[in-house]
Amino acid sequence: MTPSPDTSAVIDVADRLFTAIENGDGAAVNSLWSADIAVWRPGARRDDDKERALRVIDWFIGATTERRYEILDRQVFDGPTVRGFVQQHILHATGHAGQSISLRVCIVIKVGPDNLINRIDEYFDPAGIGPLLD
Repeated sequence: MTPSPDTSAVIDVADRLFTAIENGDGAAVNSLWSADIAVWRPGARRDDDKERALRVIDWFIGATTERRYEILDRQVFDGPTVRGFVQQHILHATGHAGQSISLRVCIVIKVGPDNLINRIDEYFDPAGIGPLLD
C-alpha cells in the first residue's frame, strides 16, 4: 500500500528530525519546528516554547559525542484535523567522559499543514539521563 502524500510528508519530517539530532544539527531541528511549537517533557510544569526547547536540544547535543535512535515502532496518524506520529524508540547516546545511556522513549509529534512540527509530547524516565549529568 502506497502512503498518502500527507503520510509521506509526516514520515519525511520524522526521519529528518531524528537524523538531525543524531548528526548534532540543531539548526536543522530548528528549521523543522514551527515558531509557536509547544514541547512537553517529564518533570515540566508547563509546555516549553521554541526557545526553551531548542536550549534543551542544544544541551543534549553538546553533552554527547554520539547519538542513535533505535526505532521500535512508529505509527502515523492522518486525521481530518490533526496529523503526526507516535514513536517508541531507544535513544542511545555517549557522553564526553564515555558514559552511555539507553533511554526508552515514547513521543507524540503533531505536524501542521505547513509540514512543521507544532507539538511534541515526550515520555521517558528522567533518571535515564542521569549519567550525562555527572
